[in-house]
Amino acid sequence: MQTSVTFKNLDPSDNLKSYVKDKLDRFDKYLYNPAEAVVVLSVEKFRHIAEINISGDRLIINGKEETNDMYSAIDMVLDKLEKQIKKNKQKNRAHRGASKSRENMNFVEASVLAEDEVSSHITVKNIEYKPMDVDEAIMQMELISDNFLVFTNAKTDKINVLYRRKNGDLGLIQPSS
Repeated sequence: MQTSVTFKNLDPSDNLKSYVKDKLDRFDKYLYNPAEAVVVLSVEKFRHIAEINISGDRLIINGKEETNDMYSAIDMVLDKLEKQIKKNKQKNRAHRGASKSRENMNFVEASVLAEDEVSSHITVKNIEYKPMDVDEAIMQMELISDNFLVFTNAKTDKINVLYRRKNGDLGLIQPSS
């Protein structure tokens, strides 16, 4: 994490700089992309104020804390920031999961040029597959009008495909090994 430390009404101290940088390094496990932290340490009369702004990984988080001791102010604001980062990551994880379930089938049409410059259309269909056993998949297949059903076999934990044959019977594709 790229960190810049600014001191206001306080003598610059290498100990405080290294303390803040070491503490901010623990956030690298939560942030997947490079982030930038701006730290402002200031003193107003008897109050020691630590203010940290972290930007990166599609989020901006701000925290400010004031106490009688600079080190405790830094610790308290870092705890606040950690809670905010965890909350934001959990919210994003939940939001992405909800959007996938809402859009269980997403159609994307792409046109691809072959080597001989002949144009062909490929339809890509993203589907959501659920764990179930073969009997349940057969019952689901009878309820839907599609010609195939992709599911995770609950017994083997492998992806299987149940399809409707031309004669009306069902076929099952399952990986070997």
